Amino acid sequence: MKQNSRRNFLQKSAKAGVATLIAMPSISSAMAAVGNSKNYTTNHAKLFATGFDQQPLAYAYAALEPSIDTTTMDIHYNKHAATYSKNVKEAAAAEKVDMTKPLEEVLYKISSYSVKMRNNAGGHYNHELFWKCLTPTNTQPSGKLLAAIEKDFGSLDGLKKQLSEAAKNRFGSGWAWLVATTDKKLIVSSTPNQDNPLMDIAEVKGFPLFGLDVWEHAYYLKYQNRRADYIDSFWKVLNWNYVNERFSSL
Repeated sequence: MKQNSRRNFLQKSAKAGVATLIAMPSISSAMAAVGNSKNYTTNHAKLFATGFDQQPLAYAYAALEPSIDTTTMDIHYNKHAATYSKNVKEAAAAEKVDMTKPLEEVLYKISSYSVKMRNNAGGHYNHELFWKCLTPTNTQPSGKLLAAIEKDFGSLDGLKKQLSEAAKNRFGSGWAWLVATTDKKLIVSSTPNQDNPLMDIAEVKGFPLFGLDVWEHAYYLKYQNRRADYIDSFWKVLNWNYVNERFSSL
């Protein structure tokens, strides 16, 4: 009886061991996939976390003249962007979201939330980033960021051309992005409406270094239908110092 019991125990243990070995690759793969999808957010969560409240601008409405006019900045910030902040908080309250945690946690799994949350969480995040990526001071990319740009686009002009084309060709409303992937490769992407590369529904996923708003409310008062002129002017007020900080955090 004792020998039979011992034999049964050993057989069950062996089967369990085999089952564990069979399961291990799939578990490892799953863990690797999760890790890879979140790697680009590690430092972002600590250094660039976005809250649900609208933050003050770091410059006056007129500071970006003539590239972006005073009236557009005033309306864009106080009407459009403020509404996204208001609405995302309403959606968060309705959908039991903890607003003490970063908004990015919602964006990573936006497919689990309502259309209202998707539109307004995206709109709020995108605008909070956009304001920080603008400056009245002339700046240029440098160091590791410039090296990465030259590696992946050939030159700064190569990046400008590719991103400008993505912005010009975005049908209707949306954004053009410079995105860093998990291996720090730089790519250009474009999203419709208020979607962004942090969202799990985005075609191109990664950490956005900067975004260019090509909704008509961002430029129409000054440029009317001349989106290309607005895009050209954007490069004159892009805050490369802040973009460099975001890239350095990876």
